[in-house]
Amino acid sequence: MWAERARLTSRTVGEFLITLGVVLFLFCAYQLFYTNVVADDAMRTEVSDLHEQWAAQSPAPRSAAPRTPGPFDSADSEGHPGAAFAILHIPRLGDRSIPVLQGTGLDLLSRGVGHYKDSVMPGQVGNFAIAGHRKTHGEPFRYLDQMRSGDLIVVETADTWFTYRADRDPFIVDPTDLAVVGPVPDQPGRKPTQALITLTTCNPWWASTQRMIVTGTLVSRQPRAEGAPPALTVNAPRFQ
Repeated sequence: MWAERARLTSRTVGEFLITLGVVLFLFCAYQLFYTNVVADDAMRTEVSDLHEQWAAQSPAPRSAAPRTPGPFDSADSEGHPGAAFAILHIPRLGDRSIPVLQGTGLDLLSRGVGHYKDSVMPGQVGNFAIAGHRKTHGEPFRYLDQMRSGDLIVVETADTWFTYRADRDPFIVDPTDLAVVGPVPDQPGRKPTQALITLTTCNPWWASTQRMIVTGTLVSRQPRAEGAPPALTVNAPRFQ
């Protein structure tokens, strides 16, 4: 009787461990692969929708001077959370269009990168700060560590291309260091005089014990109607 119970217990435990292993395998496959498939599709849809919305708007005359960005220069003029309003291009990281959404909730970061709601809009004086995943959910900032000082970062909006230049190589801060997304990064209380950009992501892979940061300064702007800026049309170092 005891031996029979032992065999039954052993078989039950074995079946449980096999089932647990299958569940863990499926979960890992979901995290590693399926979330990327879903996120990539969502990002392509967001970018396509933005281009359609922008194309439906009345273009400004080519001779007109570039317009100063409004308080929310986007497809959603009221700045609703989750609204896509710009497209991010980073030549160093490959030929990819990444939608920028209003807000940094985890659900939004599975559809693109997120704009810190208290930071300025593209091209404005201050800090245009955005966050993105480094692993899973599309991994838009997977290779952010490959950025280098001098690399160009382009933000495409409804009517303007904004080109920023990275000020320094990527650097690491604590996740509680919110000063990096302030109006002047790492200088709380200082009034901004330049248009800046800050990219943030988790570090290392599969963890969020640190934040990886890239900062840049606006170096040019041009009407979107004039076509893509030189940063996207010339051969540049790329990592894919």
